[in-house]
Amino acid sequence: MRLIRMAEKAMRNAIAPYSRFKVGVAIIAKNGKIYSGCNIENASLVLSVCAERVAIFNALSNGERSFKAMAIVANDRDYCYPCGACRQLLWDFAKNLEIYLKSEMGIKKFTIKEFLPHAFSKDFA
Repeated sequence: MRLIRMAEKAMRNAIAPYSRFKVGVAIIAKNGKIYSGCNIENASLVLSVCAERVAIFNALSNGERSFKAMAIVANDRDYCYPCGACRQLLWDFAKNLEIYLKSEMGIKKFTIKEFLPHAFSKDFA
């Protein structure tokens, strides 16, 4: 799957000197264009950024507003699930997103709705 290959390529660019946990993400827009991102750690760890956010911000900053799917890979034996902050961000910008997780055990497919069934939204404000 091309999306997973692009996520693996992005993972090679991750900057993770503290955790050594490298993550790569690729997200495909409705028009078929793929954007990628990797996690970037900082000495002040709260300033670190997840790969999911880097990828979707990359796409959004290039004018994309509709997305089909995302692939997430990490340099770990297990699957790499998005953190809570990334789940909320993905919900805000891609409510119908399919998410593919790849590990040594294979590929799993989820939807963002499965990851965040009771999402906070502007409807609550």
